[in-house]
Amino acid sequence: MLAVENLSVEFRTRSGVVKALEAVGFTIQPGETVGIVGESGSGKSVMAFTLLGVLDRAGQVTAGRALFQTDSVAVDLLKEPESSLRQLRGKELSMIFQNPRTALNPIRRVGRQIADVLRCHTDLPEADLRSKALDMLASVRIPDPDKRFDAYPYELSGGLCQRIMIALALACSPHLLIADEPTTGLDVTTQATVMNLIKDLAEQRQMATILITHDLALAAEYCDRIVVMHAGHVVESAPTRSLFTHPRHPYTAKLIAATPEPHKSFAELIPIGGNLPDLKAADLPPCRFSYRCDYFEPSVCNQTPLSREFLSPQHQVACWKPL
Repeated sequence: MLAVENLSVEFRTRSGVVKALEAVGFTIQPGETVGIVGESGSGKSVMAFTLLGVLDRAGQVTAGRALFQTDSVAVDLLKEPESSLRQLRGKELSMIFQNPRTALNPIRRVGRQIADVLRCHTDLPEADLRSKALDMLASVRIPDPDKRFDAYPYELSGGLCQRIMIALALACSPHLLIADEPTTGLDVTTQATVMNLIKDLAEQRQMATILITHDLALAAEYCDRIVVMHAGHVVESAPTRSLFTHPRHPYTAKLIAATPEPHKSFAELIPIGGNLPDLKAADLPPCRFSYRCDYFEPSVCNQTPLSREFLSPQHQVACWKPL
């Protein structure tokens, strides 16, 4: 469905060039859910915005390609003109943005926003748009769809706004859904409801799903595979069970050790020391985790280019000394 290869992105700012992504690569199959995890600043959302062609104007793709399989042919999302991307967005690939209250139009009724997507990407007659939008509201389990259709975003709770975002993203049955922190700001019960809803709809439609999150527990429960990012690098990718039972990159192991679990006390949680490196620095090391790594050896770890090896057919790690 999607193959991202060697994707590199830079941002040109007044204080220097920020190397936001470097040689990022992963694949996703139809019906599969892939989690992209890592702490804030790892480049997860930048990667998503790049794929959709909505990157900030200061951002520039310097290398790579993203091959997306449409109904008829594979296209490189990074080279498609804006007119073509506009036809793909919302129809073939969609995104649930992190904050639904800012993503939704605050002065347009939510039902009409769904109808706008249908009007743009389908041949439905105008008279049928409301009925289809109501069906979408019902499909994401919004109570009393007729009433909610005419509501403004500020009149709805965070959970309902998130479901509206899901309805918008799924209105045209896309082949690929990118969910960027879809449970941010929701209570635990609503989080589970939203994630179960996305999972059920993905299974029904054989839709590929990219789940971007910093919540490893959430990724472990809902994802088939995990891609771990740190400071613009993919440091490890593996099937979920394999990654959690035997993490091979030191950063992945530290992330798991810092994740709260029901049987762990706060004293057992091990924080990750240090901070992300300055991505504007001219002398960034090949491994951007080396500043924080307990196993760092200059003679080995500073070799270039950074090692990216398959330890098994589905388990890749970017480390000269995997655990």
